[in-house]
Amino acid sequence: MSQWCGSCWANCKLSYYSQREIWKRVSKISKLNRVLILSVTVGAGHMRTAEAVKKAALSANPGAEVVILDTFRYASPFLERVVLGTYMEMLKMSPVIYGYLYRQAEHGRPLSGRGKTEFNRILNILAAPRLVKYIGDFKPESIICTHPFPLGIVSYMKKKGTFKGPVFGVITDYTIHSFWIFPEVDYYIVGSEKLVDQCVDYGIAPQQVCPTGIPINPEFGVRCDKRKLKEQLGLDPELPAILLMGGGLGMGPLESSLKTLGDSMDYQLICVAGSNKTLHEKLSRVAQSLSCLVKVYGFVENIHQLMAASDFMVGKAGGLTCAEAMAQALPIFIIDPLPGQEERNTEFMTAAGAGVRVEEKNLTGVIQSCLAEPDKIKKMAEAAAALGKPDAARDAVDFIARAIEKARAV
Repeated sequence: MSQWCGSCWANCKLSYYSQREIWKRVSKISKLNRVLILSVTVGAGHMRTAEAVKKAALSANPGAEVVILDTFRYASPFLERVVLGTYMEMLKMSPVIYGYLYRQAEHGRPLSGRGKTEFNRILNILAAPRLVKYIGDFKPESIICTHPFPLGIVSYMKKKGTFKGPVFGVITDYTIHSFWIFPEVDYYIVGSEKLVDQCVDYGIAPQQVCPTGIPINPEFGVRCDKRKLKEQLGLDPELPAILLMGGGLGMGPLESSLKTLGDSMDYQLICVAGSNKTLHEKLSRVAQSLSCLVKVYGFVENIHQLMAASDFMVGKAGGLTCAEAMAQALPIFIIDPLPGQEERNTEFMTAAGAGVRVEEKNLTGVIQSCLAEPDKIKKMAEAAAALGKPDAARDAVDFIARAIEKARAV
């Protein structure tokens, strides 16, 4: 296996960025024609990444056939209820246990070996038959997975010769976890250059890794007039706006954070409950008794506009949320990250200076301090912008298209 050194990485990084314009021209020849994207509906991030890849692929080639399949919902509703149901309940009821299991599965510990193999064997027994038939009928030239569960199933299929085209894993957090790693995967798309070394530690050759960034909707790269956007959203253009989010499921201490921050007249709040309708109703009632101007939303399609109108954000550290915020140069104050990947995303954001981890009891004081020293927020915004990759979906599709063209030639 190739070793990764500083000079190799410097040359690869230079090549990656200096050739982006060449890639654009190459992509006019090397296009995705028939692609299957496998994901699962757990939270919202994995499916949002799948949708971003599909949108970029169709933009490059409007005549392409690009299908997103909610893997468990199609292949095994039983698995969807049991596996994903258990996963979500553990996150809600026992996050400490989930965090322990997550850490145990990192870097060669027991759950990353025999336990992982057995888990994927069960997934294949229950989900592979219908998926194999679908793939046989659709005949994709490549498969892209935005979640490790379907990636494990496809890897097994490739090992058995059921599918022979290139397989891509699109990792949706700012860390590399053993559950994503399968020797049959041809390429990995990751969120940052800083993750390449982690991939190499797992035995992945550097040329198999492309650090385009986590694919996001290109709308997050559009720069807007913040003042005009605030006016359009019914906000005061003179006041700082703070975005409160808990991810697509509205998880985390959104209600208590809203109460904590809602008694100040120094700023205004935008609160997004996601698909959690009960939480949306609670937040709407709470907002009526608060001193500051509050806009409460449920599930929205214009989160890019809400981010663009905000001066900073308070919320969770989901991989997609971090990627979208950085593309908007939006600093994040992270409260109560879930043990596991959110902790790793938090470490990534804070190390880069694009985010700050805050205890909820200190939230108001930290925010007031930053408002009193605007340079703090400015530096965080600059750090976020430096890491942001608004063109990640397009660049990922360019990379995938060139890899498919190489496979065609072979």
